[in-house]
Amino acid sequence: MTDAQETAADTSLRTTGGAPPADVAPAPIPLLEPREGIPPVVASDDALAQVVAAFAAGTGPVAVDAERASGYRYGQRAYLVQLRRDGAGSALIDPVGCPDLTSLGEALSGSEWILHAATQDLPCLREIGMAPTGLFDTELAGRLAGFPRVGLGAMVESVLGYSLEKGHSAVDWSTRPLPDPWLRYAALDVELLIDLRNALEDELDRQGKLEWAREEFDAIASAPPAPPRKDPWRRTSGMHKVRRRRQMAVVRELWTARDQIAQRRDISPGKVLGDAAIVEAALSLPPNAQALTTLPGFGHRMGRRQLEQWQAAIDRAKELPEAELPQPGQPLAGPPPPRSWADKDPAAAARLSAARTAVSELAERLHMPQENLITPDTVRRICWEPPKNPTPGAVEDALTAYGARRWQVEQVAPLMLHALMSATA
Repeated sequence: MTDAQETAADTSLRTTGGAPPADVAPAPIPLLEPREGIPPVVASDDALAQVVAAFAAGTGPVAVDAERASGYRYGQRAYLVQLRRDGAGSALIDPVGCPDLTSLGEALSGSEWILHAATQDLPCLREIGMAPTGLFDTELAGRLAGFPRVGLGAMVESVLGYSLEKGHSAVDWSTRPLPDPWLRYAALDVELLIDLRNALEDELDRQGKLEWAREEFDAIASAPPAPPRKDPWRRTSGMHKVRRRRQMAVVRELWTARDQIAQRRDISPGKVLGDAAIVEAALSLPPNAQALTTLPGFGHRMGRRQLEQWQAAIDRAKELPEAELPQPGQPLAGPPPPRSWADKDPAAAARLSAARTAVSELAERLHMPQENLITPDTVRRICWEPPKNPTPGAVEDALTAYGARRWQVEQVAPLMLHALMSATA
């Protein structure tokens, strides 16, 4: 009997009241408690060794999840890791008490890991020594299968008929000790992941998309860590209002100072100084700390020392020589924004229009989002700078060079070739 079937058989987990009328879809069954209760939080080497042994002896794929403290702490480190495997049950591991989970990662090497939205959790898992050799992403599987809502709660409800509480998804997971309701929520997040994975595998197989999904999963598991973002200060919210280079320098100095403080205090940068305050200071260029207090975000509750450190950052930007001021905008690594194509290259605009229409129609027929069929950036790049001799092989090579998987190339290459040829004719 599967986890889901056992849960359904447990009447203590069902809602109270009579059954719905026969012509009405049954209400989802709320999961109120993990099957074996809330697992103890593992926070010592001895307890971790027991978990490693239990999961190494388990069978089948491993459900994995991680909780971060986004919006509360600096960075995206994991503050709780949840796992479940047949034969091992569920485990909750505290990466603060057990910062190195390499032994667990090694014990699970060669096993399939089940994650929901894997790209969100893999970076923080890698930081603590856990990296899958193979995975199944239930969120991506839902996209490929054409589900309209692919959040974990929505998927569990629509596929398995159970409802998960999501009330604790945005709490401060760095809190210690973690309250029991939070731990219950965390354990339930992996309670049915194995069942969800199995059901989605069946659905993808029925639709003829299972091999496509496996290619996607392999690409995620083998992808290298993302490189550090260049000039991250340019992503400050409201940056579009900042036009002059001197003002951009103020944003850069304030952003850098804020980031250093946030990292030192292990606190979210937004709790140190908001993006809106940074932009206001850049636009106003206050002459001194007294003038700075009149701007939104630098109010009376901010101490004198804090005001002076922000003003010092502003003054540094003011004193920079022209040659050291940031340039307006980042150099484009690809084609210009599509809105300008009609003026810059009408033929490219025609190619893009034809390609977009074809991709949209195919995605609709395949019941999946366009971006999962092929990334919009790939379509733009090929349409802006097509192969000199647009043969089927040349288009396939171009798609592959931009990272398209084999199944995507097979589906999209004929469309792209037709778009390139028809727009040229």
